[in-house]
Amino acid sequence: MTAVEQTVPAVAGRSRGRTRGFGKLLATELKVWLRDPTAVFFALVFPTMLLLGLGLAIPAFQEPMVDAEPPWNEAPGITSYLPTIVALAVGTISLTTMPVQFATFREKGILKRLSTTPMPPQNLIGVHMVINVLALIVSAGVAVVSAIVVLGVPFAADMLVVLLVLVLSTTAMFSLGLLVAARAEKGTSASGLGMLIYFPSLMFSGVWVPLSIMPDWMKDIGLYLPLGASAQGLTAGWFGNEGFPLAQVLVLTGWTLVLFPLGVKLFRWE
Repeated sequence: MTAVEQTVPAVAGRSRGRTRGFGKLLATELKVWLRDPTAVFFALVFPTMLLLGLGLAIPAFQEPMVDAEPPWNEAPGITSYLPTIVALAVGTISLTTMPVQFATFREKGILKRLSTTPMPPQNLIGVHMVINVLALIVSAGVAVVSAIVVLGVPFAADMLVVLLVLVLSTTAMFSLGLLVAARAEKGTSASGLGMLIYFPSLMFSGVWVPLSIMPDWMKDIGLYLPLGASAQGLTAGWFGNEGFPLAQVLVLTGWTLVLFPLGVKLFRWE
């Protein structure tokens, strides 16, 4: 048997071992993640709680949108806020929970220690990317179902556009979160930097001032920000009366193509 013939099965065996190890690591880290009340609250509960709180407590959000075009003129006012809440869910996970996790792994030396084991540290990052994506799917899904069942919000006019924008929003915002985690030395610094980006992003995405009454200059700025473009694109897809949100799609794609390679290149493992 030649050296190449001996090497190929060995490499394949290590690859299969790492694949099996990834599944075990995912199950273990998911259990640990679910034991963190702060991460679970902000990732899974906060968006839906905010949506239901506004929809049930503020009378204006319960009244029909009489100025909207049919059939939306019979929908409750909270309908215009739902796409913003979905964008909020993306921003909350990508800027307030995920970067803190990654920076904490570096701060505690976990990534460095993993580099000396058969399990590469990249797997731990990949596992938590998967966990955060799953958390986002659950968070957005619960918010949408709650809005439809509890608040009487009509279903999206163009769900394909909504899903497309949601996917691009996730790639863009997670790339931004990865870049924050790439340079933050500690979990606390990642949290501070994430919040520094998070709150201004909320302002231009319609959380503080709804998109329906937002001044044009704020909308123009929000269009070029990943979270603002996300909220605008989701709103266009949900109502379906503004055509395909091409500008928002291009902005989100551009942010992803710039931020993700930058986050990978600048990521410090020690």
